[in-house]
Amino acid sequence: MRPGIPKNQEKARGDAPSASGIRCREIASADLDAVADLLAQGFARRSRDYWINGLRRMSAREVPQGFPRYGYMLDHEGTPVGVLLLIYTSRDDRGGTSIRCNLSSWYVVPAYRNYAPMLTSVAQRHKHVTYVNISPAHWTWRIIEAQGFQAYCGGLFFSFPALSHPKQGVRIEIIRQDAEAVDDLSEVDAALLARHAACGCLSLVCRAADGRSIPFVLQPMRLRGLSVPAMRLIYCHDVADYVACAGIIGRFLLRRGRIMVALDANGRMKDLVGFYRGHRGRKYFKGPQRPRLADLSDSELVIYGP
Repeated sequence: MRPGIPKNQEKARGDAPSASGIRCREIASADLDAVADLLAQGFARRSRDYWINGLRRMSAREVPQGFPRYGYMLDHEGTPVGVLLLIYTSRDDRGGTSIRCNLSSWYVVPAYRNYAPMLTSVAQRHKHVTYVNISPAHWTWRIIEAQGFQAYCGGLFFSFPALSHPKQGVRIEIIRQDAEAVDDLSEVDAALLARHAACGCLSLVCRAADGRSIPFVLQPMRLRGLSVPAMRLIYCHDVADYVACAGIIGRFLLRRGRIMVALDANGRMKDLVGFYRGHRGRKYFKGPQRPRLADLSDSELVIYGP
């Protein structure tokens, strides 16, 4: 794994140490340096600065009331020996508000692995919250499924959008992080684009000839084993919007040295030129709201980075 309030909040936060001196509690701001050290130890390919930068972004973002800002940690006499990062977001779904939690990076010092279930049991106890795991390691798939998670995304489709036919009369506008409003976009979409631009994403609006304004968020993507410059589709309203605008987006990206866009998919996409890989990009959820494809907004990919 990258890999609502408990009934008894005091117990859930682990305020009373166990006989072994281990307790599970919320990560506090004072813990961030030690948590970054622990994560850098557990994830050899990630630097300490990578974790500190992400935790600082977490410290500034809005979090639904009553939920932890950073996640939970295993505390052994004041020292973190395990951590599970969580990203809670309030979302508008079908006219109502729901809570989504991205179960992000999880690491426990080997000597304390027996206590790892304390983290997951506390983190996943809210029945009204939809939990997502968007970067599970292949070897964890069966474990995740045994915990009640279902796959909602089978893999990634790697598209070459410049090879799609561009629609006439469509133009692209880049949205910067200081944008307060965007013509013909809702306040929610305008804020989302600006927020993601501040995290290093490429936020775009395609202005269609019929007057529609269609938002997109893309992010530079690292592809192990491939040297092709690529972007990942982080957000759009519907995959059909990307298909419709692929030609103009592809030419826009080509001028910036990017020739490929990867997007969540459950198989080949006949309306795009590219290829599907089911061994990359599988994503899981558990809870009342099945996530849709093409919405990785406010996720670990954005806040902590690819």
